[in-house]
Amino acid sequence: MRILVTGGCGFIGSAVVRHLINDTGHDVINVDKMTYAATEGSVDEVAVNKRYRHLEIDICDGPAVDTAFVDYQPDAVMHLAAESHVDRSIDGPEQFLQTNVVGTMHLLQAARNLVASRPDGGADFRFLLVSTDEVFGALADDDDPFTESTLYSPRSPYSASKASADHLARAWAETYGLPVIITNCSNNYGPFHFPEKLIPLITLKAIAEQPVPVYGTGKNVRDWLFVEDHATALTTVLTTGVVGETYLVGSNAERTNLEVVQAICDLVDDRLGVPEAGPRRRLIEFVADRPGHDRRYAIDSSKLQSELGWRPTVTFEEGLARTVDWYLTNESWWGPIQDGTYAGGRLGLP
Repeated sequence: MRILVTGGCGFIGSAVVRHLINDTGHDVINVDKMTYAATEGSVDEVAVNKRYRHLEIDICDGPAVDTAFVDYQPDAVMHLAAESHVDRSIDGPEQFLQTNVVGTMHLLQAARNLVASRPDGGADFRFLLVSTDEVFGALADDDDPFTESTLYSPRSPYSASKASADHLARAWAETYGLPVIITNCSNNYGPFHFPEKLIPLITLKAIAEQPVPVYGTGKNVRDWLFVEDHATALTTVLTTGVVGETYLVGSNAERTNLEVVQAICDLVDDRLGVPEAGPRRRLIEFVADRPGHDRRYAIDSSKLQSELGWRPTVTFEEGLARTVDWYLTNESWWGPIQDGTYAGGRLGLP
């Protein structure tokens, strides 16, 4: 297939692009505006491949999106482009609404027009919208994990914008017959993760022996998914999933934020040695909590596993070690980000 991937220079998007080029025979059209969290280095290893092309397009530019669809005639769309950091959405919600809602609408319209132009009505076309478990709100400690039937209850500007995108995709499916599939995933981690997010932020602070911030009491729980497992899940859903269905993607790896931070400190101690001042856990500082901080997320991915045969292959312990090792050996990627784009400061305070 010729697959149009949006946000393919971002964290999850670049993992998808690398997987599609390295492990499949599909062609990739990467549509990425190159915002602050996108890096060309994330796709360097596949950029010279003849099956890869990058279009520097803003998905909020409707005419440009339409032109890309007409010129390249994709067989499928994997829509990952999004503003994704909750703290930034607290500071500036407008950009989240523009990208995640308006941008999604332009893509849906372009896909709708493309399907309508085809003699077969786009019978084999697929539009995969990649979403988040945060649209479901928060779980209590003893609640069952989210499933595909969990009601939406977004609690941040970010999650509200992603919920809006999900609803738009379903509306275009019902109203215009667009062949849509939606996935909702748990927290991703792995190489090439922009260092405003928890795991890369804490890793780099631990490496530098800087104070390691933990929101509130550190008891908030997240379900962690290695990004390369996520990439294979998305390709599985795109190629074998049922149109109109939703699939949740997770790896049953719940950890408190404090447990994650402590594990990172221990891994860095193991790799670099314990400093004279003592183990890096001494750097942990509890700071003011995020406004509206959801207590817990957890994913039940049994539908994806039983119906489509996907399984996560990387345990949290293995994935976290691989992630820390990657940051230790790839300062050439994250160093320029710290110097010019994001130096690790706190975001999302009222």
